[in-house]
Amino acid sequence: MFLGIDIGSSSSKIAIIDMDQNILYQKAINVGTGSNVIEKMRVQALTHVGCQEKDVLYTIVTGYGRKMYKNAESQITEISCHAKGTYFLFPEVRTVIDIGGQDSKVIRVGAEGYAEDFVMNDKCAAGTGRFLEVMARVLGCDINTLSEVAEQSDSGVAISSTCTVFAESEVISQLSIGSKREDVALGAHISVAKRVSGQAKRVGVLPDVVMTGGVALNKNMVRVLSNEIGYPISVPESPQTIGALGAALYAREKYLERQAR
Repeated sequence: MFLGIDIGSSSSKIAIIDMDQNILYQKAINVGTGSNVIEKMRVQALTHVGCQEKDVLYTIVTGYGRKMYKNAESQITEISCHAKGTYFLFPEVRTVIDIGGQDSKVIRVGAEGYAEDFVMNDKCAAGTGRFLEVMARVLGCDINTLSEVAEQSDSGVAISSTCTVFAESEVISQLSIGSKREDVALGAHISVAKRVSGQAKRVGVLPDVVMTGGVALNKNMVRVLSNEIGYPISVPESPQTIGALGAALYAREKYLERQAR
């Protein structure tokens, strides 16, 4: 078996594949870097597929917390792993948009799933899942239902502030003057879409486009972003675990390279 572990700032993911590249297991948990739960997640994953630690031939770790994890043979950046994992599922992909809880990335994918170029926003919460979490809290709804609220709107309220803190105050002001909750929710989605679209234009968007990360579970966000960039967007069945899947695929490659020496 080959393991890929993606340790993010707020969630962690694991994927297991076999020698034939069959996906045996993939899961995301809402626990990020600095937690000892990662090892428990690993044990549970191995138990689920019915194998022992000795059956694991190679492990690669990726993500924000990769440098703190010691039980892996090597580390690879999340940029490379998201490109690799997405290419495995969507061989025609040329652009990957990954919006996570704390950052957003646009990756141009080349031959064999290798990242040719990328733009990353990890300095500001605007354009990330964190921004949508703040908006959901102000609007009094759960982050998982924010998409449904936005879908009830015909025209979103413009949110001009690019800073999350200022945008929060702007939304509160909009609600106080009678703006509809659903219009503000749609406006929040449009704000994120414009921010990410700006990143995408710097890389150069080419079809096919695939969206990964937890925000890809938000159907309204996918629709709005698709309209903004001008291309249809595909979403994997498990968008959160794509980085871990890519790490597992790289683990298999590294093992075979080592065996061939």
